[in-house]
Amino acid sequence: MNWMRFLVLVGVVLLINWLVASAFVNGPKDRLRIPYSEFRNEVVDGNVTMVSSRAESIQGDFRNEVTYKGKTATKFATERPTLAKEDDLFALLESKDVVISADPPDSGPSFFESVLFGFGPAILIVLLFIFVMRRAGGGVGGLSAIGRSKAKRYDESQTRTTFDDVAGIEDAEQELVEIVDFLKNPDKYRRLGASIPKGVLLSGPPGTGKTLLARAVAGEANVPFFSLSASEFVEMIVGVGASRVRDLFQQAKLASPAIIFIDELDAIGRARGSSSGLGGHDEREQTLNQILTEMDGFTGNEGVIVLAATNRPEILDSALLRPGRFDRRVVVSPPDQVGRQQILQVHTRSVPLASDVDLSALASTTSGMVGADLKNLVNEAALLAA
Repeated sequence: MNWMRFLVLVGVVLLINWLVASAFVNGPKDRLRIPYSEFRNEVVDGNVTMVSSRAESIQGDFRNEVTYKGKTATKFATERPTLAKEDDLFALLESKDVVISADPPDSGPSFFESVLFGFGPAILIVLLFIFVMRRAGGGVGGLSAIGRSKAKRYDESQTRTTFDDVAGIEDAEQELVEIVDFLKNPDKYRRLGASIPKGVLLSGPPGTGKTLLARAVAGEANVPFFSLSASEFVEMIVGVGASRVRDLFQQAKLASPAIIFIDELDAIGRARGSSSGLGGHDEREQTLNQILTEMDGFTGNEGVIVLAATNRPEILDSALLRPGRFDRRVVVSPPDQVGRQQILQVHTRSVPLASDVDLSALASTTSGMVGADLKNLVNEAALLAA
């Protein structure tokens, strides 16, 4: 949701309302405000044709235009001081044949105008807010859609990644093969009294294949795969993140056995108390608390395994890393020369190679590159050869 756009629209609505109010309420009805003494002088000079009063307020019309403090008008308004005698003023007005009325024609805005300009801005802002919320929810579900999870679901037919697509990180792959067996044959482990791991944390430098490993686990196990970035949980509205976490786990439980993959976990998993939010209990911490509750609370999440990836495991909250939540930690390290050659073989399966291309030699000259770098290298070579 673009909150800056919403605030700008609110400002425009208020500005338009102010301009309309100024034009229709104050514009044509503006009167020249003059001191009471100036008003008496104009009456004495015979330049006042009519007056109307309410309490101490006096309004009226001049016969000829009067200029006061640089403003010129034929309509005026003034206030009668309490020390001035009303009888003397009444006698003076009668002597000058001034029409006297007790019902001022410009006593203020009408009831309709008062309602329009009093409640109009609030009504417009509410309608605008509802419109923006409906747009944010995709036009379906209205305000309730804000708290729904934004996770993308990949079913068996869509999740085609397998361990055959993973290369160069055999150690991490072997640790995840057992997770696949947990999902395929849970009874084998339950008979021995073992509990299926609730979470697996994948850590390592960017581009080493953490997301690819998570997709491969889902593809091998043939289970629904819910994927999203941790930053998608948090919004400006307090409580939205926790609501999205509850909705995500509810969807996964209904589809169990299933895998939830949270990328960039450090976006919401930082150690509590390190936040710069006022009061130390901001929206991010509420979201983290809900994740902790879902992973190891009173309500079980049988058949749901959480895979998470991070580049910065050292800043994660200790409660998140303890056994019972992320039971296993898998470090995905950059590949060695043999691993880089295997990765190049995977990415060149659909690329025609010249007879003199030596992947082993390429692997030896690409020290420090990770899977994402090697994939991009192959793609750039194909683009140049086209």
